[in-house]
Amino acid sequence: MSAAEAADTTVAVAVDVTFLRMDSPPADPPRLLPPDCTVVAATRCSVPFYRYLYDTVGGPWLWWLRRTMSDAELARLLAQPSIAIRVLYRHGEPAGFYELEARSDRSVNLSYFGLMPWAIGQGLGRAFLRHAVDTAWQAGAEAVTVNTCTADHPRALPNYLLAGFRKLRTLREVWPIPFRLGLPIPPHLRASA
Repeated sequence: MSAAEAADTTVAVAVDVTFLRMDSPPADPPRLLPPDCTVVAATRCSVPFYRYLYDTVGGPWLWWLRRTMSDAELARLLAQPSIAIRVLYRHGEPAGFYELEARSDRSVNLSYFGLMPWAIGQGLGRAFLRHAVDTAWQAGAEAVTVNTCTADHPRALPNYLLAGFRKLRTLREVWPIPFRLGLPIPPHLRASA
C-alpha cells in the first residue's frame, strides 16, 4: 500500500448515538462551580487553541470530525456568529470546554462538551454542564439539544438525563475514521467486516 493509499484508509467504527432534547429551562437552582474555577467566553477562538481543546478533551472519546477539517474550514466555522465557545479554567489552566450552536429553528445545540482528562472525577462535570445549559437558555433558546454516543465517557448519557434532557431516539451509526488521525480505536467499537 502506498503512502497516499494509507492516508486515505479508514477504520469503520460502530456507535449507538442517542439524541436528547430539553424543552424548558431547569427549575432547580444551578450547581455552582468551585471558587477556583471560572468560565470564559472565547469570543475569537483561534484555530490552534480550538484544536488544543478539541483534541485534548475529545481524544479519549474518538472526537474525530473536526480533526478532518482544514484550518481554513475550521476558521470559517469558528467565525460564524451562531457558534459560541466557553472554556472552563481551573487554577489558571483550561479544564474543559463546550460549544453551542444556535440553529434556525431557535434551538441551541450543545455540539461539544467535555473536561480535560486531568479534570475528570473532580466533581466539575455537572456544574459545568449546568453552566452550558443555562448559557443556551440565556441565548434565547426555545429548546436545547445534545447527542452522545457509546464512544463517549460512560457517564455522559446519565449526566445529560440528570441535567433534564430527555431521550428522543438512539440510532446505530458507522463512522469511517481516517487512520491518519492516529486515534486509538477500542476493539469493542470496531465495526464487524
